[in-house]
Amino acid sequence: MSNGLQAKSKIEKIEVTEQTRGTNRLITFTPDSKITSVNGNVTTSILSAVNWENIVKNAEAIDLSKIASFQSPTEGRFGDRALYSSILITKGGKVYESSNFDAGNPPKELENLYNALFSDRKVKQKFPKNNIR
Repeated sequence: MSNGLQAKSKIEKIEVTEQTRGTNRLITFTPDSKITSVNGNVTTSILSAVNWENIVKNAEAIDLSKIASFQSPTEGRFGDRALYSSILITKGGKVYESSNFDAGNPPKELENLYNALFSDRKVKQKFPKNNIR
């Protein structure tokens, strides 16, 4: 049983790619940092142990062998209405890559992980254009 427990704790990093014609963003989460590269401009911030533990907990709940088959709920990325996104999880030296999805709207199986990764992003409220007063 200890082998199974050890395997679960081997998540080394999680990467999120978001891109479209004019934007190329890579966000890398590791046990102690969050590295963001936007069109080649790199910034690094500290990731707390509590945040990393929450990220790992959500990643461990995913069947990584099926991650590439999860279906995106929307298709805005095909018409430049959304950034083209994917999640890569490195565990035990092996990389698991999700199917592509619209940034901000992952497959339902990845929602909890995505929300844990971006818990610091501010929610943007959208108002219908035809109801402006």
